[in-house]
Amino acid sequence: MSPPPGQQIAPASKRNMVLLVQLRWIAVAGQLLTIWFAWAMLGVDLPLRQLVAVPLLLALVNIVTMVMTDQRRGYSYLELLGALMLDVEALSWQLYYTGGATNPFTFLFLLQIVIGAILLHPRWSWIVALVACGDVTFLTFRFRPLALPARFGDGHFQLYLYGSLVCFILIAALMVFLVVKMDSNRRASDAALATLRQQASEEHHIIRMGLLATGAAHELGTPLASMSVILGDWAHLDGLGPDLAEDVAAMQAELARCKSILSGILMAAGEVRGENPAVTSVRAFLGEIVADWQGRTEAPIRLVDHFGTDVAIVSDPALRQVIGNVVDNALEVSPTGIEIEAWRRGDALLIDIADHGPGFPRAMLENVGRPYASTKGRAGGGLGLFLVVNVLRKLGGRAEVSNLEGGGALVRLIIPLAALAFAGKKRG
Repeated sequence: MSPPPGQQIAPASKRNMVLLVQLRWIAVAGQLLTIWFAWAMLGVDLPLRQLVAVPLLLALVNIVTMVMTDQRRGYSYLELLGALMLDVEALSWQLYYTGGATNPFTFLFLLQIVIGAILLHPRWSWIVALVACGDVTFLTFRFRPLALPARFGDGHFQLYLYGSLVCFILIAALMVFLVVKMDSNRRASDAALATLRQQASEEHHIIRMGLLATGAAHELGTPLASMSVILGDWAHLDGLGPDLAEDVAAMQAELARCKSILSGILMAAGEVRGENPAVTSVRAFLGEIVADWQGRTEAPIRLVDHFGTDVAIVSDPALRQVIGNVVDNALEVSPTGIEIEAWRRGDALLIDIADHGPGFPRAMLENVGRPYASTKGRAGGGLGLFLVVNVLRKLGGRAEVSNLEGGGALVRLIIPLAALAFAGKKRG
C-alpha cells in the first residue's frame, strides 16, 4: 500500500532541503545584520529579545536539519511544506514587531511564494501562497509601529524608499541564487535519469542475451548427449588403437567441459546467484579460478594475495564467469602472462587483473561497459566487459579500467563482501 501523497518522498527532495537550508542561513545573517544596523546605526528602538530570538531559532533548526539530511534519502512534500511554513511565519513575526505592512521587507513574502511554487507540488504550493496572503492581510491591520528617531521627521517615506531599494536588490540576488541552484538540481536529476535509462537499456540487452543463451543451451543438450553416447560406444570398441583411444578420451573430456558450461548457463539464467551454491572462501575461490585458467594456457598467471583474513563466501557461478571473461581477454592480448592481485578495502573485495598488452584505446575507456564497445573490431564484440559491468552492478559493485604507465591494461573488479559472504563467518 502506497503512503498518502503528503508522505511520499518528493523528487530531488534532499537537494531541495539543502537549498532551503542555504537560503535560511542567508536569512539568519540578513536578519541579524538588519537588526544591528537599525538599532546601532539608525538608532531605532527595537524589541531586541523578540527579534533576535527568531534568527537564533532558525539557526538551531538548520543545524538539526543538516544532521538529519545526512541520514535520510529524501523528504516528503509535507516536510518541505513545514520547512517553508517555518520561514513564512518567522518573517511574519519579524515584520509584526517592525511596522507590519509598512515595512518594505514585506515583499520578501513574494520570494517565499516563488520558492513554494518551484519546490512543491501545485496543491502544496497554493498553501504557501494562501498563508502568505493571510499573514500580509493581518500585518496590514495589526502590527507594532516602529519608533523612529525624531531626526527622521517628515522623511519617513524617503526611508521607506531606501528600504524598498534594499529589498528589491535582496530579492533579485536571492532569485538568481535560487534559479541557478534549481537549474543545477534539475541537471543532476536529468543525469541520474539518463543513467537509469542506460541501465534499463543494458539490462534489456542482458535479458535478450540470457534468452538466447538459455535457448541455445537447451537445444545443444540433445546433440551433446548423442555425442556422449557415441563416444562412450567408441571407447568400448575392441581393437581401438592407443592413439585413437587417446583422442576419444580427449573428446570425452572436452564434451564434459561443454556440458558443464551449458549447465552453468542454465543455472545462472535469470539470477545472479545460481541454484545450489557451494560454500567456499575468498582465497579458495580465487585459487580455483586461477588453477582452472592455468590449466588452459601455457602463459603464466601470477596470483598475489593481499586480502588478509579469509572470509567464507558463496561460490557465485556468474561472478566466476565474469572474472573468467576478464582473464580470457587479458590472456588474449598478453601471451607473456598476466597478474591477478586480491585486496580488501573496507568491506569490499578488490580484484586487479593486469596484462602486458597494448592497453585500452581512449574511446574504449570512455565507453567501458557499453554493449558492442570492443577493441577486437569484430561483429558482436565487447559483450564480455559489458556482462562484467552489469553482473558486478547487480552485486552492488563496479568495474574500473585503466592503462598502466609501463604498458598494458588494468581491470579492477570491486565487489561488496556482503553480496558474497556466507553468514559473515571468517576463516583463519
